[in-house]
Amino acid sequence: MSAFTVDGLQDVAPGPEGRAGPEPGPGPDTGQLLAGGAAGPAALRPLLGTVVGALSRGAVERGGPLPAGGPEAVAARVRAAVGAVLPERGAGAAEALDVLVGAVARGAADPADPLCAAHLHCPPLAVAAAADVAASALNPSLDSWDQAPAASELETLVCRALARLVFPTAGAAAGPDASAVGPDALVTTGGTEANQLALLLARERASTAAEGGDGPVRVVCGANAHHSVHRAAWLLGMAPPLVVPTPRGVLDPAALETALEDLARGDAAPDQAAGQAAPDQAAPGQGGAVPWVVATAGTTDTGAVDPLPRLAEVAHRHGALLHVDAAYGGPLLFSAALRGRLAGLERADSVTFDLHKLGWQPVAAGFLAVPDRTVLGVLDHRADYLNADDDTEAGLPDLLGRSLRTTRRPDVLKVAVTLRALGRSGMARLVERTCAAAAELADRLARDERFELYARPVISTVVFRPVGGDDALVAGVRRQLLELGQAVLGRAALGGRLWWKVTLLNPAVRGSDLAALLELVARAASPGAAAGAATAAGRTAAGQAAGAESEGSVCEGVDS
Repeated sequence: MSAFTVDGLQDVAPGPEGRAGPEPGPGPDTGQLLAGGAAGPAALRPLLGTVVGALSRGAVERGGPLPAGGPEAVAARVRAAVGAVLPERGAGAAEALDVLVGAVARGAADPADPLCAAHLHCPPLAVAAAADVAASALNPSLDSWDQAPAASELETLVCRALARLVFPTAGAAAGPDASAVGPDALVTTGGTEANQLALLLARERASTAAEGGDGPVRVVCGANAHHSVHRAAWLLGMAPPLVVPTPRGVLDPAALETALEDLARGDAAPDQAAGQAAPDQAAPGQGGAVPWVVATAGTTDTGAVDPLPRLAEVAHRHGALLHVDAAYGGPLLFSAALRGRLAGLERADSVTFDLHKLGWQPVAAGFLAVPDRTVLGVLDHRADYLNADDDTEAGLPDLLGRSLRTTRRPDVLKVAVTLRALGRSGMARLVERTCAAAAELADRLARDERFELYARPVISTVVFRPVGGDDALVAGVRRQLLELGQAVLGRAALGGRLWWKVTLLNPAVRGSDLAALLELVARAASPGAAAGAATAAGRTAAGQAAGAESEGSVCEGVDS
């Protein structure tokens, strides 16, 4: 028998003085240990069966969108399941997978449950999750060609195809040279990294274009911009963003025009919340600062989309660079019926978009797209052991400039598999179904006298609150539903009031699910409801009460 088996490391011959030690012989049977190689699939197959079983059991034991009991109860169950994190002797692969995967599944917030709808946290497609298993087993690292020969080429193809989706006409005038100057994209861990990369590209572009030295960049964004925009400026040592108020939830072109004019005159104030500009930065409007305007296509709180065509006109008239954070809204581009909501996106200098939000990919699946791939050249970097000059000259692809990270897993594989499996029309149907579900929920709220609807959804976020209720009630109901494990609602502070937020990302949600959600919220918010009085039976009753309504998809007219 080998010293090691698939089921663990317990089958080890005794060593000196009775202690466990290596068994004489050729050493471990790595064919039974490793996921790769010709023997890897045989080793994986029974383990994947164990994982699937543990996932199924955990979902049944959880019995809802998230575990009941709140943080302390969940933490206690996890501690009890884990025991010793690093035991002296292992329990075996099957036992470890069964216990720990089962514990995490039981204690998970499950975005596949229709009542788990707080965040931009999607239920991944089964085909994408399966592809991610292959990525983990093969384990390419996309920092040099000799670690990822096929995966690196797949990444090139997918990135250019997705960039072309964002910038359909970019590079068309270049003719035969279009392959050198056409659109491209970089794979990122999500919107935060993509926004930071975009600002870095803008800074380097401005510095290169400036005559005789620095060409500092000043970030200009709406109050509705994602927090990562502020963090990106801080990480890169730049002045705090100039924040334009967005009282209507979107960046107003006239307000942007005024802000850029003030910036040019040098009398724009720094972001009060972020403090004064860093001492090594030029004052706003001085030293040839280049404005970097950030627009948003899918805000976190409401899913609103800034008026991109008019913002592009204003930005370019003032010589500003325009970045659009479409981490949420970007996948609307798959749909011919919905892509018009992103009109003007193609006029941006860079675009962030994620497929682990409205694209149903396991985390992470982020991208940064640019209309001209030559701007990515500023990321070029040399490390002789990865991209030596003579290797590059000999034809080995240089991958190090494709990211600020060195080791990178092939996140593009799951994306490529999904796009091939569903095609553009299949992705479009999922996006359309999800947006239709949000519209259906808004319709229900508009008819329900118990609730106040904030606004019609632009993408798939619906915001509402109880009629006559205060902020304490909104916050308390949300926490009560979390504590009971009945529903996961988000929260948004808008117009000086607190609102519930439902972010629908499940294309399989039904009308009865939406009815059940509203019934749960209404019961928890009712004047006679004591804190914690609702029970899991309430969720069942709500579902039964909604049963008289249509059980079909809320997305009538969309192919299944």
